Amino acid sequence: MPRKKENPIRRTTGKGGNYRSTKQGAGMTKKGVAAYRRKNPGSKLKTAVTGKVKPGSKAAKRRKSFCARSAGQMKKFPKAAKDPNSRLRQARRRWKC
Repeated sequence: MPRKKENPIRRTTGKGGNYRSTKQGAGMTKKGVAAYRRKNPGSKLKTAVTGKVKPGSKAAKRRKSFCARSAGQMKKFPKAAKDPNSRLRQARRRWKC
């Protein structure tokens, strides 16, 4: 019986480049989110909240929620928290945490 193919490698460039490089601020691209939503109907995945938002708006609440979750990641992975070029730190910078 043939083995089932594993999940494809996540790439930041080239074919399947659905993730931003660390220099670009980490996280998924718009194209990546669209691809994910096609594969997973009913998904509510969205891109990062990067612009200026009104306090108390839905976007502001999403940002606050992401920042709280990623702060927990900073505690769990102190090595990544100390490295300014880690994907975690770059994503937090992109989200303006």
